[in-house]
Amino acid sequence: MKAAVMYQKGEMPQYVDFQEPIAQNKDEIVVRVKAAAIKHLDKSRASGKHYSSDKSKGEGRVVGGDGVCLLDDGTRVYAMGISGMAAEKAVIDKDRIVKIPDGFDDVTAAALPNAVIGSAMGLKFKADIQPGDVVLINGATSFTGRVAIQIAKHYGAKKVIITGRNVEAFADLKAIGADEMISIVQDDEQFIASIKAIHQQTPIDVTIDYLWGHTAEMILGCLKGDGSFSNKIRYVSIGSITGDTIQLSAANMRSVDLQLSGSGLGAWSRKQVGQFFSEILPEMYELAAVGKLKVETIAVKLEDIAELWKMEVPGGKRLVVVI
Repeated sequence: MKAAVMYQKGEMPQYVDFQEPIAQNKDEIVVRVKAAAIKHLDKSRASGKHYSSDKSKGEGRVVGGDGVCLLDDGTRVYAMGISGMAAEKAVIDKDRIVKIPDGFDDVTAAALPNAVIGSAMGLKFKADIQPGDVVLINGATSFTGRVAIQIAKHYGAKKVIITGRNVEAFADLKAIGADEMISIVQDDEQFIASIKAIHQQTPIDVTIDYLWGHTAEMILGCLKGDGSFSNKIRYVSIGSITGDTIQLSAANMRSVDLQLSGSGLGAWSRKQVGQFFSEILPEMYELAAVGKLKVETIAVKLEDIAELWKMEVPGGKRLVVVI
């Protein structure tokens, strides 16, 4: 079969003939792949930099963690790959699949799930979002950030505040549900003043953070209290694009009702992952199928994977390999 194979960490994947994957037990099945999204997570794992990266040495591994595939009876489903998904065939867990609505295109169906994982899982299970909550999304101009805006509103957020570097995208983000926008390219004093003013007027209940680093330090500093009663603030770290570590004052943790948690591989229970497949993703597919959840994609061919691996994808779009 043809596949995108990574032979050395840090190099480009190659479009080559590769051995077909084999199911190892009764819970696994081999499927024909239709489309696979190429995400920051895939690139980070392939390079060995992600905490979940496979540290073993092998003779090449197929890249891509999830995608749209066909079962033997022709049913289109989304699945996470046990083997790499940027290939003509892959092995999946037969009990962890989601049927794709009729008429819903393969590219969008492949692009959406990782962003749902990176937003809905944090909002629902870590932040326990409630109708009427005020939500701050730190780093919302990315593909996942845009999905998070829409899902937060779907889950009942009264107000969604977003931060981002790409200020040109703010008008588009407002159109999909962002209520207030704060640039992270302004100086620190202005950024802090903006967060404090919003928090004083409409106390922030939930923060979903894709950036971490310095902006997280500033936001957490703005949430620090003075010892008086405060609302419960749920701060969820999902990404660390601008830095993996921060300095956090102990007073920050004691002066407000602050819950600090993370949402990612290893942070969810088996039950929660099961709910993703049985409830969350099917619901989001239905919303997207009727135009209530909007995303933008760039479709590319599998044979062009080496040239496209380091492609600068325009902000807010997802690269999807079509097989």
